[in-house]
Amino acid sequence: MPATVNDDDPARENAMLRERFSDSLKDAMRSGDKRRLSTVRLIQAALKDKDIEARGAGKGQATDEEILALLQRMIKQRQESADIYGKAGRAELEQQEREEIIVVESFLPAQMDEAAILAAVKAAIAETGAASIKDMGKVIASLKGSYAGQMDFAKASAVVKHELGAG
Repeated sequence: MPATVNDDDPARENAMLRERFSDSLKDAMRSGDKRRLSTVRLIQAALKDKDIEARGAGKGQATDEEILALLQRMIKQRQESADIYGKAGRAELEQQEREEIIVVESFLPAQMDEAAILAAVKAAIAETGAASIKDMGKVIASLKGSYAGQMDFAKASAVVKHELGAG
């Protein structure tokens, strides 16, 4: 079951996402899938760091939105590394990064396509009353609040710029 931002019980959903990490770790151990095992361990370590950081700031555990943002950052880091390895002719390291991306993506909700991103951006612009490129921050903040983990915000940012620039 994919994680949803607008769930009735966010604490339960958050626990379910954390449970999915744990279950995936156990399954990878049983099946001997070393790539999945190491990647899930990396996710759990990053999540533990995020929880420690949140406690230091006087908050509780990382929220669903924060976990989804963490997973998206992990994917972005791996895409950048894979590109660098590819340009440097390090095919085996590039392949490792791409395999890790697949594992991390398996925990994210289905990603929105271009048409859905455009519709969401137009709705967010109308909702926030954005009139110019100066309002881009409000629109992106609204999108992040509504579509965490479902939207590629680099693509959404380009669409917001186009829509506000054209308007």
